[in-house]
Amino acid sequence: MTQQAEAEAPSLFVQAGGMPFFEALVGRFYAAVAGDPILRPLYPEAALAPAQHRLTLFLAQYWGGPTTYDQERGHPRLRMRHAPFAIGPIERDRWLLHMRASIESSGAEASVRSRLHDYVTAAAEAMRNRP
Repeated sequence: MTQQAEAEAPSLFVQAGGMPFFEALVGRFYAAVAGDPILRPLYPEAALAPAQHRLTLFLAQYWGGPTTYDQERGHPRLRMRHAPFAIGPIERDRWLLHMRASIESSGAEASVRSRLHDYVTAAAEAMRNRP
């Protein structure tokens, strides 16, 4: 695809189905996190809903949706925001397990799912801060 064609193509946000897609994607993900014995301790009870809200807004914005995340939180600074949490290979892998399952059950086109998988795989490794 040429640069001009890429610039004219709809964003992944639009291709996926807009905000309802990202709300459902992240909702399924956090439903799994809530029952995960490895990840659940990283989220105090009061933190689950706000974390779900933030991830929804972040992913929507990252993929071309509204800039609500920036308006509410400013620059994402993902590594800094995740630094207080012990994220090693086990936590990364559990996060990916649930996020990949949520992506796969989304009903999105294969090309959308592939791009989401590529992104979350790289992002999960980037958040790892323990050996």
